[in-house]
Amino acid sequence: MIRINLLPHREQKRQARQHRYLAMLGVTFLAAVGVLVAGYMFYTARIDTQNERNQFLTSENEKLDREIAEIDKLKAEKQSLLDRKTVVERLQSNRSETVRVMDQLTRQTPEGIYLKDIKQTDDSLMLSGYAQSNARVSTLMRNLNDSDVFEQPLLIEVKAAQVGNQRLSEFTLKIKITRTAEQTGDASAPARKSPQAAKGA
Repeated sequence: MIRINLLPHREQKRQARQHRYLAMLGVTFLAAVGVLVAGYMFYTARIDTQNERNQFLTSENEKLDREIAEIDKLKAEKQSLLDRKTVVERLQSNRSETVRVMDQLTRQTPEGIYLKDIKQTDDSLMLSGYAQSNARVSTLMRNLNDSDVFEQPLLIEVKAAQVGNQRLSEFTLKIKITRTAEQTGDASAPARKSPQAAKGA
């Protein structure tokens, strides 16, 4: 007996294709959602990792800043101690300077010169006094320049003055005290000039 299929097979095939299409569309959607979720989780993990690194770097930088501040403080304390040491050494080396200065002034002041005032400012002396003549002042300047204690005599002023019944020359003179590098605390300071070098100058 012959059987005839009267069902609409074309409609069935169309519906089957439509089901396959919807199934593929669903799978594609799920795959896309999975990719998006995986990408989101991946980049979220990367961001969290970078944030942790940034936090670590920030904390390390703060630690370094504290260490640098401590080092700067120690350097400042060290410099302060070195400055104090330099001052103490300078005071020790210059203890006898006043005695040397007064002794040399006495030795180098020629007859006819009368000192009335001596003022010291750091390594400079300001001398003022009276001389019997301008030639005596010139002699004083030469003597001071030849001394191993003084250098660079500079005549500031000289003028005529009446002292009692005498006509004298009133002068003001500036000289520098020669100091060694140890006395000034400066390694680049010039060495004390010797009497031979001074006379040969």
